[in-house]
Amino acid sequence: MSNLNLMFILLAVLLLFLKNLSRVHCHTKGIRPTLSAGKGLSINITRVQYSEEEFMKWVNFVGSLKHSVFKAARTKPVASYTLHVDKDPSAGDFTSIQEAIDSLPFVNLVRVIIKVHAGVYTEKVNIPAFKSYITIEGAGADETIVKWGDTAQTPGSNGRLLGTYGSATFAVNSPYFVAKNITFQNTTPVPAPGAIGKQAVAFRISADTAAFVGCKFLGAQDTLYDHVGRHYYKDCYIEGSVDFIFGNSLSLFEGCHVHAIAQNTGAVTAQGRSSMLEDTGFSFVNCKVTGSGALYLGRAWGPFSRVIFAYTYMDNIIIPKGWYNWGDPNREMTVFYGQYKCTGPGASFAGRVSWSRELTDEEAIPFLSLSFIDGTEWVKL
Repeated sequence: MSNLNLMFILLAVLLLFLKNLSRVHCHTKGIRPTLSAGKGLSINITRVQYSEEEFMKWVNFVGSLKHSVFKAARTKPVASYTLHVDKDPSAGDFTSIQEAIDSLPFVNLVRVIIKVHAGVYTEKVNIPAFKSYITIEGAGADETIVKWGDTAQTPGSNGRLLGTYGSATFAVNSPYFVAKNITFQNTTPVPAPGAIGKQAVAFRISADTAAFVGCKFLGAQDTLYDHVGRHYYKDCYIEGSVDFIFGNSLSLFEGCHVHAIAQNTGAVTAQGRSSMLEDTGFSFVNCKVTGSGALYLGRAWGPFSRVIFAYTYMDNIIIPKGWYNWGDPNREMTVFYGQYKCTGPGASFAGRVSWSRELTDEEAIPFLSLSFIDGTEWVKL
């Protein structure tokens, strides 16, 4: 191709880009409504009314269209073969979970069930990016436990600190992962208030389309790193103190028990949505929040953080304000925090910050079912 032809192609692409600058695309397949520059509101509409109308347009997008940032999911629910892990070499194929994972092909294209027999497995586990379709199945969350004790300050093999990302006891980097009836634990104790570098992840999921059923996630600060992708948590128990469910995924927590062990002030979530173009957020449906300390429902780790609690029981540990702006008042204009028909002594909306919302029936619908994560495509448990 000549340089002249290439120049014409680049010019055409640039013109198309400039033509569409006035429209802001959202990852919910459509145009996110915006107020055009230089145009004021009409005399007959207030800013509040305008905001509500624009929000409902966005709700309609979310409720009726799939999340175009993600590809269509093609899960493989039927297992091709099963491996067994047991502390007793004579009772299983492997004595550690990592050994079982290492035995799989570099690129795994079939569903493999790894049954982890009852026992405490003191090991750090990592599933590489190309080993997809793995199911880890324990003998029961109280019977099968994987534990380790790294923190963000732990030196790695190269001498550098692991950081929060590298501190995970169990890390998954491949899609179509499933975990059932198993506990993932980081044994680092609850840090003192204000302690630096004590992030200690029990589980990190850094891939799309992962499901967890009947699992326990135990830790203190930053227990569950819900990093990226679409995830489904069903009947799970999640324990921690500060920001113990955090990340920038699109996740549905259904029927889960969230338990705080904060010594003073803690927070359930730190959702990391950083742009209006990111179709991410956490939705808690039919859950319960209990524990100790004074607890925020969420802190605005990302400036566009998005978290919903619906039909959830909240104990009296919830701070009346409910939400914290991460010390940045500007985030109050861009976060989306809400609750819908929650119960319990900590669920009263009366004291909530003015920049959170109590959802109407219509507003809540997109967040209440598997459609929130396109789950009908890939949740096959």
